[in-house]
Amino acid sequence: MYFGADYHPEHWVWPYAGTPEEPESRWERDAQLMVAAGVNVVRMGEFCWGLYEREEGQYDFDWMRRVMDIMRAHGIQVVLGTPTAAPPLWLARKHPEILPVDESGLVLHEGTRHAYSMNSDVYWEYSRKIVTALARALGRHPALIAWQIDNGIGGHGTEFSFNEESRHDWHAWLKAKYETIQHLNDCLGNRFWSQLVSDWSEVPMPMRAPTVHNPALVLDWMRFASDTCVSYVKMQADLLHELTPHIPVTTNLRALSRHYDHFDMAEVLDFVSLDSYATLKNQPAENAVEFDIMRSLKRSGIRTPDGEEGFWVIEQKAGNVNWQEVNSLLRPGVVRLFTYQLVSRGATGVLYFFWRSPRIGSEKFYGGVLTHDGRGDNRVYREISQIGEEMKLLAPVLKGTRVVAETAILYSHPNTWALQFPMQPNRHFKQREHVMLFYRALHDRNIAVDFARPPTTDEDSEALARYKILFAPSLHLLAGGEADRLKLYVQNGGTLVATCNTGLVDEHNIAPDSGYPHDLTDLFGLEVLEFDPIPPEAENHVVFKGGFPASHLYSARLWCDIIEPRECEVLATFSQDFYAGRPALTINNYGLGRAIYIGTVFPQPFYLDLMAWLRQLCNLHPLLKVPETVEVSLRQKDDLRLFFLLNHQTTPVRINFLKPMHDYLTGNTFSGSYDLPPHGVLVLDEKVSKTA
Repeated sequence: MYFGADYHPEHWVWPYAGTPEEPESRWERDAQLMVAAGVNVVRMGEFCWGLYEREEGQYDFDWMRRVMDIMRAHGIQVVLGTPTAAPPLWLARKHPEILPVDESGLVLHEGTRHAYSMNSDVYWEYSRKIVTALARALGRHPALIAWQIDNGIGGHGTEFSFNEESRHDWHAWLKAKYETIQHLNDCLGNRFWSQLVSDWSEVPMPMRAPTVHNPALVLDWMRFASDTCVSYVKMQADLLHELTPHIPVTTNLRALSRHYDHFDMAEVLDFVSLDSYATLKNQPAENAVEFDIMRSLKRSGIRTPDGEEGFWVIEQKAGNVNWQEVNSLLRPGVVRLFTYQLVSRGATGVLYFFWRSPRIGSEKFYGGVLTHDGRGDNRVYREISQIGEEMKLLAPVLKGTRVVAETAILYSHPNTWALQFPMQPNRHFKQREHVMLFYRALHDRNIAVDFARPPTTDEDSEALARYKILFAPSLHLLAGGEADRLKLYVQNGGTLVATCNTGLVDEHNIAPDSGYPHDLTDLFGLEVLEFDPIPPEAENHVVFKGGFPASHLYSARLWCDIIEPRECEVLATFSQDFYAGRPALTINNYGLGRAIYIGTVFPQPFYLDLMAWLRQLCNLHPLLKVPETVEVSLRQKDDLRLFFLLNHQTTPVRINFLKPMHDYLTGNTFSGSYDLPPHGVLVLDEKVSKTA
């Protein structure tokens, strides 16, 4: 288990630390404090290009080597960032063409991070030079265990750049995809508003215009920008693999908050890393979903520094952030709680951001493990030190364990992009909120869940076959091949749960003429004839039949499909408006499996009923019987089942153990009732006789 911090030694030299006689002396003290806190790894160097190369071609890596030497002397290993997220000022002044251009045609200027276009050939060349020089200088250092490529790829809207090199690359990308102008015109539906093109050079970038661009064109632009981001990271990964083949590479991702395909990005990395900014304002499920997504991005070919299968959290906030309207402190015990939530969902490395709050720059009031004084007697340092001691205890038992889920949520980046375009049937319908209705119910019922892309290959189909249930919330955009493979999944015995706003367009953003949902009417045994978007203040009502155990009367909101049933069994119907009596919830047997269709958006409690019903229908077993406010996760290996119990409340929660359980953190055995303290954590297994 890797436990560490994000360290910025460049902040801690004279005149900000140290002395004129010993300007780097603070580094030694930091290493001592790290060891005392249980730290065994640091990430460094992600913003250091202008310090490595103050003048073009004049490299100085000696100072970083001295830091790495100190870390190694204290038994601390190093993840080194490639510094391309913060180009030096001299580069932008010499080559202003590297700067990104926004959709209004305005240049985004130098003087900060991410001031570059990933479509700039010049920037690619200079990136190759600095990465090559860095790898040759420090790639064989014995403390180095991994590379982090760049930092926050696509941050601050820089996934897109509308400069001339982007236009050239865009046209080349389209030509490679469509091959002929006629095919492009047909697939993009350019006859609409007579936007036909006769040459590749005529295809516009979706810059600011009097009204909306063709959504099919914008969807391809999103795909092109995503491919650009992935290609830029792959360029660095390939270079590092060539220069330091024994060192794995990663980059820090934000869960679905960047406009590129995270699954594609994971394919070019050896392992996945996350920036986590969990907050108390969020419900526990809203934090947990990010961790489950990260765990799911890369399911094979994982190469971590210690050979574990999990993901890393390379930036876990240690204190308050600096980008909210009010940046409140994290209360005592909350960092520990968030850390265990990460570990319980498969993290095998956790690094806290910052090691010490910087005295300079725009993030000086961002909370760190250490405060500005750097003494190491502050509250957060003590809490991190406690976690460090606990991780030493847990590391042997965690080794080789993993999260195993029997359910998955299908998630497609192109689908999400398509649903974010203007002129939607209902602008109040939000894909992320719709997904969270399902995820929150799974989380609150302590049912483990993965995320997966809709299947497009035999390998994808084989991977999905392991799941008893697939949830497919609002797959608005659905390719024909994806539909066929979902049918195969159900035919072979799986249970698919789909919803309204499914299959309304194909991969080219073209509406089908064969009925909704596109290519899936036979699977669900129904056809959606029309759909009725309704405003958030309005609602319909639903009457349930005996086949579904509804615990309440539920309203239908935002969207009501008008369904013509065929072979399906109707489980609930609408009770109002001209479609009163029409199905709102159905189930259809198909091959060896079943396809369930939810033709509206229900309030959250319905989805809890749904999970209770599906648990019985599909023989899903609960992890542990605990109060609803306790989060339970499971990591397992062979016959070891390691349960994590987390109390996210500010009050104690009473747990009644039906059989004795052993707690790894205290060595105690619990039986009968136990009050889990506010923000408390238990790490349990059932083998009392062997471990008590």
